[in-house]
Amino acid sequence: MSIQKMIEEAVESHFTPSHMEVGNESHMHASGKGGESHFRCVIVSASFEGQSLLARHRAVHDALAQPMARGVHALAIHAYTPNEWALRDVAPASPACGGRR
Repeated sequence: MSIQKMIEEAVESHFTPSHMEVGNESHMHASGKGGESHFRCVIVSASFEGQSLLARHRAVHDALAQPMARGVHALAIHAYTPNEWALRDVAPASPACGGRR
């Protein structure tokens, strides 16, 4: 199973998101096309209600411990409540990688 699929399944089972985007951004980095080292997750879930940003990120890292252990180098997390997402409707783009070749 691909790391991306593992991430998607873990997010779905832990957070029951109303919106989820999991993107493999490895092609934008030194690992290149076909790599599975850099990911971006946008998660919109009511389970984030009342949680600080740090608590949300910790919860996501805890939920993704298994896929992270398979060689993920970077994970961009954008975790929103449904109300926050309704005001935003788009997550920030990932910055360019300084190490891209």
